[in-house]
Amino acid sequence: MAIRSKILSFALIGTAALAGIAASLLWHHAAPPVDLTTGSIIAPSRALPDFSLTDQHGQAYGSANLRGHWSMLFFGYTNCPDFCPTTLTTLAAMERRLRAVKGQAIPQVVFVSVDAKRDTPKQLAEYVPAFDPEFIGITAADQASAEAFARQLNVAVAIRPISDELYSVDHTAAIFVIDPEARLTAILTGPFTVAALQSDFQRIVAAGAAGRS
Repeated sequence: MAIRSKILSFALIGTAALAGIAASLLWHHAAPPVDLTTGSIIAPSRALPDFSLTDQHGQAYGSANLRGHWSMLFFGYTNCPDFCPTTLTTLAAMERRLRAVKGQAIPQVVFVSVDAKRDTPKQLAEYVPAFDPEFIGITAADQASAEAFARQLNVAVAIRPISDELYSVDHTAAIFVIDPEARLTAILTGPFTVAALQSDFQRIVAAGAAGRS
């Protein structure tokens, strides 16, 4: 099992690297206003396509829920053996640091499931708040819908059978930063540390404020 976990982690990291390059080629049409440690600012920012998913409370969740505040979208699944819980733990620590800074914008962290079959709203309600009570988990009614939304952000998803009943899910390991107008403004591809995520998010917010002034 440990070997399998390492293999999956390696595949996940490789997928992330390829996705990061693809994102840069597809979306990086202008020089970024600032440099980031963990990724790239998208200039100009891009409006997210409309989507309709379900949160951990069984309520509809779409692009309108991203308006009015900064957000960080992270795709994953609750049965992920290592990368997903590690990244959510890092994001939770980042949130605690940001909350300690007076007047600092605080992003809502949204965990987007790429495993619709197992990640029901009930499952997300038990999993996501364990990292931070403010975190939001969203899922789709079926796997096709989950992957359709993932594709809209160039997130690759691959179901890999382990046995007749078990499977793993490889997916792009990136964090998508959404501004208060529900526009994609940065893609973070890692490596993720608390300090790097905090400083990058603060740079992204500052760049956004400068762009609107």
